[in-house]
Amino acid sequence: MKTVILTLTLSTIAFVAIPSSSASAEDIVRDPTAGPTTVGPGANPGDLPPPRSDNDAQPMVAAPMAANGPGITSQAGVGGTQAYGRVGVLELGGSAGLTIANSFNRVELAPFVGLFIADNLQLSVIGVYSRFNVDGKNGVAGNTATEFKLLLEPSYHLPLSQTLFVFGGVGAGVAYLSQQETGFALQPRFGLNVLVGRSGILTPSFNVAYSTVDAVTTPGGTVLGVQTSYGINIGYTVMY
Repeated sequence: MKTVILTLTLSTIAFVAIPSSSASAEDIVRDPTAGPTTVGPGANPGDLPPPRSDNDAQPMVAAPMAANGPGITSQAGVGGTQAYGRVGVLELGGSAGLTIANSFNRVELAPFVGLFIADNLQLSVIGVYSRFNVDGKNGVAGNTATEFKLLLEPSYHLPLSQTLFVFGGVGAGVAYLSQQETGFALQPRFGLNVLVGRSGILTPSFNVAYSTVDAVTTPGGTVLGVQTSYGINIGYTVMY
């Protein structure tokens, strides 16, 4: 009986002191109720900042800058906020004229578009279609010719009253005379702007036309060299 008790006791002691081959050291030292245990160097993951992207933001580039132009106004004239001659007022229309020089005459039509780029300062594009009639002389028959011009004209418009302006401008561009080459054209002009009705402008003007295309020919040969001529135009335009 004593022998049996001793054997059980030794067995129990052996079981406690000697772990089985399937158990690990971690099983021995870990307290199941204490949560996870860190192994090796480092900090507890719960104490670290949350992960985030390391992609740095792209810095903004400088956008090209452009100065704001005067734009185009609307409802200029009587009842509107913009008077004739104010910056941004657009003018559309045209003129007809008669030019007289030695031994010939010329009738012309000139469509017109102008924009006031500053108060009382206008920049205009003028197209000119002219029809010459050359008088015959010295037994040579007369002839007709056609001229085209495209001019860019800055002009200044000085107000004399609410409805009357005096202006002056110089147009420069190119000229083409039938049967001739293209040349240079210069055409100063001055006159009046008379406001008519709500938004109309009546423009009588006097011009001096100079062109390097200076020969008008007939079947019998060259009969006239024309470089400088003078003309009177009457124009009508509408402002916007």
